Amino acid sequence: MTDYLKISGGTVYDPANDVHGEVRDIWIADGRIVAPPTDPAVRASRAIDAGGLVVMPGGVDMHCHIAGPKVNTARKMRPEEKRKAEPVRRTATTHSGTMGSVPSTFATGYKYAGMGYTTAFDAAVPALAARHAHEEFDDTPCIDKGFYVLMGNNHYIMKAIQENNPERLKAFVGWLLGAAKGFACKLVNPGGVEMWKNHQAGNVSTLDSVVDHYEVTPRQIIREMARTADELRLPHPVHIHCNNLGLPGNWKTTLDTMHALEGHRGHLTHIQFHSYGGGDGDENTFNSKVAPLAEYINTHKNMTVYVGQVLFGETTSMTGDGPLGYFLHNVYGTKWFSGDTELESGCGIAPIEYRNKSLVHTLQWAIGLEWYLLVDDPWRVAMSTDHPNGGSFLAYPQIIRLLMDRGYRHEVLKTVHPQVRERSVLADLEREYTLSEICIITRAGPARMLGLKNKGQLAPGADADVTIYLPNDDKEAMFSLPKYVIKSGRVIVDNCELRENFIGKTLHVAPEYDKAVETDIAEWFEQFYSIRFRNYPVGDEYLHASEQIS
Repeated sequence: MTDYLKISGGTVYDPANDVHGEVRDIWIADGRIVAPPTDPAVRASRAIDAGGLVVMPGGVDMHCHIAGPKVNTARKMRPEEKRKAEPVRRTATTHSGTMGSVPSTFATGYKYAGMGYTTAFDAAVPALAARHAHEEFDDTPCIDKGFYVLMGNNHYIMKAIQENNPERLKAFVGWLLGAAKGFACKLVNPGGVEMWKNHQAGNVSTLDSVVDHYEVTPRQIIREMARTADELRLPHPVHIHCNNLGLPGNWKTTLDTMHALEGHRGHLTHIQFHSYGGGDGDENTFNSKVAPLAEYINTHKNMTVYVGQVLFGETTSMTGDGPLGYFLHNVYGTKWFSGDTELESGCGIAPIEYRNKSLVHTLQWAIGLEWYLLVDDPWRVAMSTDHPNGGSFLAYPQIIRLLMDRGYRHEVLKTVHPQVRERSVLADLEREYTLSEICIITRAGPARMLGLKNKGQLAPGADADVTIYLPNDDKEAMFSLPKYVIKSGRVIVDNCELRENFIGKTLHVAPEYDKAVETDIAEWFEQFYSIRFRNYPVGDEYLHASEQIS
């Protein structure tokens, strides 16, 4: 006999199925949303009375840093945070965990679930470190997860582009994603990290700078990887961290990157950090250039973005952009870690602090909010802080309040650096997000951008990932503590308390590729890598539980 869970009489927001605040029942069985039983005699094993409550799909964080070697290094290099932050206490159903800007694995899973999120993707893992990330995923409870594989400075990829060999490039990318059990292709400062690793304080300055030894440009890497992702029919397009992150005047590089896609699909990451006017490192010229960039997004349907919202306070910067890590270390004068992953990528980690009286930091905060408010279609902009780079994922409810309550937004604007009114248009923006739009940018939209057909929605067949909130005029309070969270059909948060501790699935892809290329890849490994080709791929048996997405 089927074991049913019924959610009765909730006010349902399910924009993916054109449901915007309708009172409905939702039936769940075997971890999926199902149609109501046709036999009137059938009763649910458990019924949740959601009358007067708000029902949404589980949240989807499409870009965060929660697993892998750089995250573990950041945890170790911030003991001062661990000493100050209140830990997650062990209970009868949960483990203990440490907090701070880089929480431990257990704390990460519990806190996401406790906020109504059921899926999260790590944004930057070298394929060589895939096992490390999978090990941490197996230690992160309550959520499904996946990761993007760093490829923008991979030597084999640059060699294939240099040799104008698109078929070999396509085969290698397909093989690499399958070998790492990754989800998507990630480009971080394409070409620039390789220049950094070869030259003291090196980088690329434009999309047409030439990368030493390989004689390729960032523009070529972006174009060819975007084309390759489309040809492989990956569920998510190439995921691009643009060049010149954080530098005044970098909006031109960002616009150039949009053009470089040449009509192919592309997703631009933490777009807030790439929307700056000004130049020559002069703070007095720093200003917002969201308006022209958002207009380009509004008129070009091949692209989506997520914001990378900055929140005020201390946090930790961690990135696959090695030169950026060095830059931030010099700006803040803090400790710093830099890593080099053989032929694949780099890494930079540094503690940082965003201050609400700093002109630059206040503009970063305002620029992020401008992106939400100036992109016409909420389906094409996703919520994220680039956790922990712009701030903790725990700040999402605060961002929701800023977007839904313009009065609150204007009050906060009065407390920050006054010149932000002259250098951004935030003060003039009166738009307020609706609950349906919040549901889109935190759930339905990210799921659609990722190609996850069974997430971010509540139609029969979808994953039974559901969050139920108590309505509240204070939207920050409302979205901070859901009354119920259902993950894969299991009630893990019940009456605002975490009740069940289990490990979710790892989501990955396995594209078809020309197996003949493996001979060439094996020769490359034997010549240049410190690991044997046969030992590199992650086997299916290595994953606790997984789902292949196509």
